This record gives sequence, C-alpha cells and structure tokens, in this order.
Amino acid sequence: MVKYGLDYTRCRWILPLLLGIGVIFGIIALAGRGWLESQTLPYVHQASLWESCTRPEQGGEWTCESLMRYAWGRAAAATYLVGFILLVICFALAIIAFAIDTLRFNFIRGIGGLLFVAAVFSIMGLVIYPVKFSTEIEMTGINMFSWAYGFGWTTAIMEICLGFFFCCLPNYEDQILGNVKPTYFYSSP
Repeated sequence: MVKYGLDYTRCRWILPLLLGIGVIFGIIALAGRGWLESQTLPYVHQASLWESCTRPEQGGEWTCESLMRYAWGRAAAATYLVGFILLVICFALAIIAFAIDTLRFNFIRGIGGLLFVAAVFSIMGLVIYPVKFSTEIEMTGINMFSWAYGFGWTTAIMEICLGFFFCCLPNYEDQILGNVKPTYFYSSP
C-alpha cells in the first residue's frame, strides 16, 4: 500500500473495506443467538446478548428470559452497542476520508483514536457478559461460549488492529503521496 501510494485504486479502499467487514461481524454478534450454547446433547441452553433460553432435558419448548432484567445484562449490551456504534461512525468517516482526493492525515489519525475507544467499549461488554452470566444464571449441562461471542471478539480485535493502522498511516505521508525522492544504490565510477 505504501509502495504504490493511496492513489493506487486497489489499495486505497483496503482499510475502509476491513472496517466494513468489522461492521458485518459486529452485526452478526449483536443479532446472533450463539453467545452461549450447550456443548453436548441434550441441548438445553442457548443465550444471546439479549436473552437466555433453556428447555427441559427431554426436549420441549424453549423458555426464554430477558437479560435486560439484570443490571449487568444492560451494562454488557450497552457497552458492546456503544462500541459497535463507534465502529459504524469510524466506517462512515473512513469512507469520507478516503473518498476525498487530498487526504487529511490528522483526520485519519482521529479515526484510529476513535477505533481504540470503540475497542475499549466492546471489550468491556465482552468481559462483563461471561463473568456475570456464569455467576448469576443457573446453567445445566456443559456449556460453551460459542460462535456469536467469537464474532464479538473478532470485531474487538479488528478495532484494535485497524486503530493501529489508522494511527500509523500518517507516519508514511510522504511515501503515500509520492514526495520521496527515489534512492539509487548504484554509484558512478
């Protein structure tokens, strides 16, 4: 990306594209019902960020209770949701920043800082949820934190990594804009 500069059309949109993938992963984590699932048969427990569902071991109807009744459930959902909203804002700002012909590198660094804030909120929600869930909700059988919870962590890790990329990109401003003279290692006799 630095070698060809941001005017190289295929490289210019890599960071906003990765942010878009992070947004998709965040939507999957928010909507997914696989934050916690039974690991073995009979499947008797399933939970999302919003509710916890159980059923009798013989198999029957799922009975669900909202996690919004608990203060920790509201805190986990709110902090993860704030992190997701900040990620969406960063995605929109990155689209704007990379669509402008003249890049504003301080603006790009600000997006990186906002991504770190989003990661902090996301991680707070991802830590509150399993700690309080496992202590306050009665679980039967063997349970595991599953695929939707993993998408939440993937989103948080992407926020951290992309935050570093957005913060470090202005350090290579001259190389990106093509203002550096090429150095030749050949010397004339």
